[in-house]
Amino acid sequence: MPLAAQTPLPLTLNEAVRIAVENNLEVRAERYTPAQFEADINRYGALYDPKFTLETRIDDTEEDRPTIEDRVIDTRSHTTDVGFSRLFSTGATASVGFNNSDNDTDNPTYLDRYGRTGVVLSISQPLFKNRGREVTEENIRISRISKDASLERFKTKLLTTIAQVRNDYYKLFRLKEELGVKQVSLELAKTILTETKARVASGVLPALEILNAEFGVVQREKDLIDAERAVADQLDVLRLLLQLEAGTQIVPADAPSHEVPEILEEEAVRLALQRPDLLEIKQNLELAEFQTRIYQNKLEPDLLLNTSVGVNAIDRDRESEPLGMGKLDHFGWSVGLVFSYPLGNKAAKNEYVKSRLKSEQTRLMIRSLEESITSEVRAALRGIHSGFKQIEVTDRGAEFAGQRLHSFIRKHEVGLATTKEVLDVETDLADAKKNQVAALVSYADALTRLWLVTGELTERQGISVDETEADQLYKDMK
Repeated sequence: MPLAAQTPLPLTLNEAVRIAVENNLEVRAERYTPAQFEADINRYGALYDPKFTLETRIDDTEEDRPTIEDRVIDTRSHTTDVGFSRLFSTGATASVGFNNSDNDTDNPTYLDRYGRTGVVLSISQPLFKNRGREVTEENIRISRISKDASLERFKTKLLTTIAQVRNDYYKLFRLKEELGVKQVSLELAKTILTETKARVASGVLPALEILNAEFGVVQREKDLIDAERAVADQLDVLRLLLQLEAGTQIVPADAPSHEVPEILEEEAVRLALQRPDLLEIKQNLELAEFQTRIYQNKLEPDLLLNTSVGVNAIDRDRESEPLGMGKLDHFGWSVGLVFSYPLGNKAAKNEYVKSRLKSEQTRLMIRSLEESITSEVRAALRGIHSGFKQIEVTDRGAEFAGQRLHSFIRKHEVGLATTKEVLDVETDLADAKKNQVAALVSYADALTRLWLVTGELTERQGISVDETEADQLYKDMK
């Protein structure tokens, strides 16, 4: 689509950043990762939910008892069991159960019909392996650490997206400025061609000068076409980044600033060491150390303390109330230990060793990233210093090229300079203006780079991260 047919949309840099933060698909997709871990936290938190069980069954058995008058004993029973169980943070499991059964048999050694009722409370507590809140809530803790790490990863994605918006925004600004320079250059070449034709017609200049002027016009028309294509390509890049409709012509309303901020290297390094990508790796270290403690617990023997206490009763008369409850007057209890330990225990030992290796690996990654961050900050500061110097140089170069063109135009008017010389000097001026804009944008990119490596780019663009947004996404999905 030709640029003139597109819908103009003037945008400030802050507006472009805000639109990208709200609309960019990669940023929006990254928001869902912490919400998924929030779902995991709630899912694993359900381990403390009480569990209710209800079982009812009818059993009918026949048993050959040759010692009792060589007869077959028929027994029928109807049983109903109700139970509640719950896990506690210590790793203990407590349960209470109520059972009631109605039995009918023709066994001469039993009552014809009787009922059995009982209530039992039992507790099973690990004494070594799987003991304690940390082990019990292993998956909850892993999900929480992973959620925190994913939030830092989201902040990193936000940082890189804002940096990309700034770079592409200023690149579009540069290309549009270069397009303007090409248009002015073409108009000047056309003016020179018109004047040359008139002076050739009057006999002041030779006919060859028309060819030089026409070649200058054709060359600048080609340059203009290339510049228009570059602008159109960059518009597509920025539109995709901001998720704007096709056909929207973004008009950068902000020019790059060439002000020099006051920056102390020590302060910049301090800020950079709080970058979200570094904090994410530190969260991974916390996770690795936590898993090391868990696997260390798995090395211990499995010793369970099982206790139970209960009361029961036998109802000897079920004729009038078939499912009635007898008087609970029989008391019982038990205490026991269950010990188990896999010989060799190679699985747990190697999981423990692997987790320690991962922890050490992550510590080295943190040290490496911290050193790289310090180096990145210093390089970014040098980039700002050299970028500002380039602005000064290109400003002087553009000023000199302008004065030189003005001088050659006057010489051309009096016949002391050829048309080709004027066009060559005008090309030098166009290149000088191009370098001037490029230096200004390069300096803006250097600022973006510094604020990216220090992690303060989000704040400088007025963007804040709402860490509760993941929780809201989870609630909305529910």
